[in-house]
Amino acid sequence: MFLRLDSVGRSIANRTLFADVALDVRAGDRIGIVGPNGAGKSTLLRIAAGIDPPDTGGVHVPRGARIGMLRQEIDPRRNETVREEAGTALAHLDALEAELRAIEVEMGAEAGHVPEDLAERYDTASARFEHANGFAREARIDSVLEGLGFDGAARERPLSSFSGGWLMRVELAKLLLAEPDVLLLDEPTNHLDLPAIEWFESVLESFKGALVVVSHDRSFLRKHSNRIAELDGHGRFVVYEYDYDGYLVERERRKEELVAQKSKQDREIAHLEKFVDRFRAKASKAKQAQSKLKALDRIERIEIAEDSIRGPRLRIPDPPRSGRIVLRLEHVRKQYGDNVVYDGLDFEVERGERIALVGPNGAGKSTLLRMGAQALEADAGVLEFGHNVEVGYFAQHQLETLNEQRNILEELAADASLADNARLRSHLGAFLFSGDDVQKKISVLSGGEKARVALAKMLLRPSSFLVLDEPTNHLDMVACEILESALATFAGTLLFVSHDRSFINAIATRVVEVKAGTVRSFPGNYDDYLRKLDSIARGRKKAAIRLAKQATPEAAPAEVDPKKPKPRPDKPQTKAERIAEREATRARGKRLSSARKKLAKIEADIADCEQQLEAISHKLGNPEIYKDGDRMREIDNERSETQANVDSLYRDWERYAAEIEAMEDAQAEA
Repeated sequence: MFLRLDSVGRSIANRTLFADVALDVRAGDRIGIVGPNGAGKSTLLRIAAGIDPPDTGGVHVPRGARIGMLRQEIDPRRNETVREEAGTALAHLDALEAELRAIEVEMGAEAGHVPEDLAERYDTASARFEHANGFAREARIDSVLEGLGFDGAARERPLSSFSGGWLMRVELAKLLLAEPDVLLLDEPTNHLDLPAIEWFESVLESFKGALVVVSHDRSFLRKHSNRIAELDGHGRFVVYEYDYDGYLVERERRKEELVAQKSKQDREIAHLEKFVDRFRAKASKAKQAQSKLKALDRIERIEIAEDSIRGPRLRIPDPPRSGRIVLRLEHVRKQYGDNVVYDGLDFEVERGERIALVGPNGAGKSTLLRMGAQALEADAGVLEFGHNVEVGYFAQHQLETLNEQRNILEELAADASLADNARLRSHLGAFLFSGDDVQKKISVLSGGEKARVALAKMLLRPSSFLVLDEPTNHLDMVACEILESALATFAGTLLFVSHDRSFINAIATRVVEVKAGTVRSFPGNYDDYLRKLDSIARGRKKAAIRLAKQATPEAAPAEVDPKKPKPRPDKPQTKAERIAEREATRARGKRLSSARKKLAKIEADIADCEQQLEAISHKLGNPEIYKDGDRMREIDNERSETQANVDSLYRDWERYAAEIEAMEDAQAEA
């Protein structure tokens, strides 16, 4: 046991955040703490780390156990470099190295024979340094920082030159380098792009200690939790001995069981109350009525929070229908100073698509998103919107534009039409603002609540083209699920950036990878995108192996004439050999050129087939089609055949792409 919480409680003013929290953190544990915003999850984590004291109960840490927590508050004015700050996590190695250097000085001062006790001290200190992996200190720092997205130049920049998100990565690097027995993480994926999240997850898979994480990232919890602890927002703390998906099933089972118990109890109470009301004034039954009344008082009433019975649902009204082409970029160039983000970008969005932009930070996702939101102009090329396209844009900075003097209802009413006013309260209810909540001032709202207000404003009268920048940031799981359920059935077009993989999987119909100023399209959601990347990588590996075998065929052993002198290895090539080599180079060039032409043809065919698929999807989106069974089956068969063609073309693309890469590598080596 690394850590124990024993009857821990915390209250703020007159509100109990949680009470009687009991949790044992054991070796190998992967515990996810979940619950709505404001339930006290971060507070509980700080108590577990020993940063804040509990109001009741205690925290027990065995002697020698090391607890590490990801800090959320970082001083942005510090001038230490990223490398220097990350290195502070290994300060114990500096002390060991200093001890070694001091002993070496003593040994150097000895004339002739080194005393045995001094040699033993040196051997002991050296063994400790080696056991602590001290000789790989710099390599470890570089490896962790590189995985978190810091290149060589960034590692030497001062902390003061980075945003809060990047400073959080430095803190994460320090935590990983320190290798504590228990990692306490508060929303660790919030400031990471998708490649950094995937790298971080690979590190956690090999982490031998225990992990306790507060997170709204459902994909992260599915991969890295074997127990779930829920703070339900009403002071209750329940531990489920299940992984995340098992927790969802068990929670629903318990909820149904509790509802059934309450229904039975309600019937029993109603029966007792009816008896008391009927016979209280009747002398012959007064004693029995009094007994029933006492029985009523003894009943411990089952209470079920309304939000645990049913989650609110959001329906986004259908927007005005736009033209088939919503957004078209042709040969677009965009740069900031000397930094050229795009040069010759071609990109198109069609009506009804839900496109997720993915890729590392700095690749150009935000630039492309802002151009799509009409918030940024292109420096050159064509950037045009289709017929009847109305753009709605959500970005994090819009939280700052909310009027802090208004309450929530007033903030929405300020932009609402007369027709909207009638449904403002129900609309806000879908964003988890009910009853007196709508009277809260914007100034007292949390970041998650402000995000919900901003989203509610944008979706009150939705546009035909929604452009969303990290819409699930600051949202808890319930709010995320409500939003993704609504967007999955939205009749308009979506272009969005998100690091929430569950959110992308729920709504994306196409994933566009943005990398180094170029874009690649992949039909489907994020899991489909990962499978395609894996398939491409495997295809390249197979092609490289096949080409290597072709380049070095097994030859039959030649007969050796013992009288014939062996050829000198440094003998110059003959004329015939030079001619043969030139012919071989020409042949390789022809094969490479032919493969490139075939690849270009395949890419054009893929584009055509994907356009056909989009056209078929639009047909199937017409309700009239479903009235004609034969026509519907005909279109469905057409879609199946076209999808099969696309899959076959992608397999051909992977094969030729891998062969071209292998031929280019061989050409470079030659």
